[in-house]
Amino acid sequence: MVSPEHRGVTLHPIILFDGVCNLCNGFVQFVIRRDKHDVFRFGSLQSEKAQELLKPFGSLGIDLTTIVLLEDDRIATESQAVLKIAGKLGRGWSLFYWFIIIPKFIRDSLYQFISRYRYFIFGQRDSCMVPAPELKNKFI
Repeated sequence: MVSPEHRGVTLHPIILFDGVCNLCNGFVQFVIRRDKHDVFRFGSLQSEKAQELLKPFGSLGIDLTTIVLLEDDRIATESQAVLKIAGKLGRGWSLFYWFIIIPKFIRDSLYQFISRYRYFIFGQRDSCMVPAPELKNKFI
């Protein structure tokens, strides 16, 4: 379980992502633009803070190939994380949450296929994304 003191001063859901992956960075930018109610906070999976937040879930074997959503002492990864994030964006985006009815093994197989080839298809950066000054408060 992630206690409030591990999360910092806010109790916002936290999205952890591969900071050098162009697809992951694009997803984060997509969420930021649509997060009209300032719901989410973000962090690179490569960061020390992310590793600290993930320690209580160590046995899950989380690696850099997944999006992680930390919320209310729970963790969601892969397709479940993406769908839960979409569900919180409001407007039409929340309709994507209904894909949760598709069996997890099917959703995650598609997620893992994309994840496996994400660097090849979308490329990668040399270093983690540095948020613009006006977005720094959204990052852990």
